[in-house]
Amino acid sequence: MLKQLRRVLMRGLVAVLPLGLTVWLLWWLGTSTEAVLHRFITLFIPEGTYWWGMGILAGLAVLFIAGTLLNAFVVRRMLATWERTLERIPVVKTLYGAIRDFMQFLPSASGEKRDLKRVVAASFGGGLAIGFVTRDDAGELGQAAAGEDLVPVYFPMSYQIGGYTLYLPRAQLRTLDLSVEAAMRLVLTGGLSSGPARR
Repeated sequence: MLKQLRRVLMRGLVAVLPLGLTVWLLWWLGTSTEAVLHRFITLFIPEGTYWWGMGILAGLAVLFIAGTLLNAFVVRRMLATWERTLERIPVVKTLYGAIRDFMQFLPSASGEKRDLKRVVAASFGGGLAIGFVTRDDAGELGQAAAGEDLVPVYFPMSYQIGGYTLYLPRAQLRTLDLSVEAAMRLVLTGGLSSGPARR
């Protein structure tokens, strides 16, 4: 009886917890944005005219303006200088670099193909590791890759504690019939994910 009750409770927890955490995270993000931008907005308008949601709209407007300004050459140069400055600060460069590299996996609004292209498997020690091809060539390696058909493959670790990128011969890779989302979920959960596997 107790085993059955525990099993039912665990099944309910597995069903409710992801949804609950997702709702909580979205709520936390919205309320935090409101709390930060509320003080700034009320410097320019009377407190009585402020309504909930203006902070979120202001945050979206800031993101839109920042994305538009990044098209300007001068702004890109300033951002590059700022990044070089951050990369000289010991702890900050690690945090900033990790966040920036993670954001590179998101599709670029400029149309530049920076997202994960396809899911592949590579043989390691008698087993298979799931990886993600990030580019179709290894041109940035220059002479080091001359005459070799290498492609960069990113191998994330379970629960996103890290990952590594290897330049492997294209012939050694097996393309898997998995979507990037399904494969990433499978890898990050240590194979526990039961999400859809097919494209």
